[in-house]
Amino acid sequence: MHSVFVDAAARDDMRREQLYRGQLFVYSPTPSSLALCEFARSLAQAAFAPLDPETAQHSMPVEEYAALLAELKPRFIHHPQCKEHIRGILRELGCDLSRTYFDVPRMRTATSDAYLTAGLAYAFHPHRDTWYSAPLCQVNWWLPIYEIAPDNAMAFHPRYWSQPVRNGSSEYNYDEWNRQGRKTAATQVKTDTRKQPHAEEPLELDPQIRLIPPVGGLIMFSAAQMHSTVPNTSGRTRFSVDFRTIHIDDVAARRGAPRRAAACAYPS
Repeated sequence: MHSVFVDAAARDDMRREQLYRGQLFVYSPTPSSLALCEFARSLAQAAFAPLDPETAQHSMPVEEYAALLAELKPRFIHHPQCKEHIRGILRELGCDLSRTYFDVPRMRTATSDAYLTAGLAYAFHPHRDTWYSAPLCQVNWWLPIYEIAPDNAMAFHPRYWSQPVRNGSSEYNYDEWNRQGRKTAATQVKTDTRKQPHAEEPLELDPQIRLIPPVGGLIMFSAAQMHSTVPNTSGRTRFSVDFRTIHIDDVAARRGAPRRAAACAYPS
């Protein structure tokens, strides 16, 4: 059975235990999540000016769009202001800042009508982050920068929580990805040739869960959760932020989600 907890008052240790069992958590916007979204919007608006970031794809050659993202996304990812906002989010949602570690946040773009689905706007196929060497105790945090709808959201595929899927994770090497895959993202425009783990058997994507939080609303899920990018037919580019956390005590105790057919060449 899979449940969606909304604004749950659970302690962080109890919440992580539920996440490791495949449950999903959704939280209303917090002061820090709204501040993070406002900051992300300010960078996007400055980069796309005078165009609207959500509709700029309709007025730009795709190569020019990809080049713009190649400058915008690193500027956001490595800006110290982002880290302060994330610390605020963790504090507001009851995480122990002395025991919780987070990765830098990523700004994601999912363009509409297959305008750009490779490289810096990669449309993620159904996958688990554990196929990409994520540790089993990793918790993913996801929030929309602009309003989203069911036709430009993210989908979860809960039937696969307890069902292994044949996949190409044995050929994925995280060290190689950091050295080469990230650096070449901006060159992937028409198709994405980077080696990434995919399911190697047919998947039934229904039933699926599409959560639609407001701007700054947060979705939390396990790195072992099967999820994908919904094909965007909204006419507007989806902008979102995600980041990942681990609790050091879970690392030491080897607590986390079950491993489902993940065999990364650079193991977590």
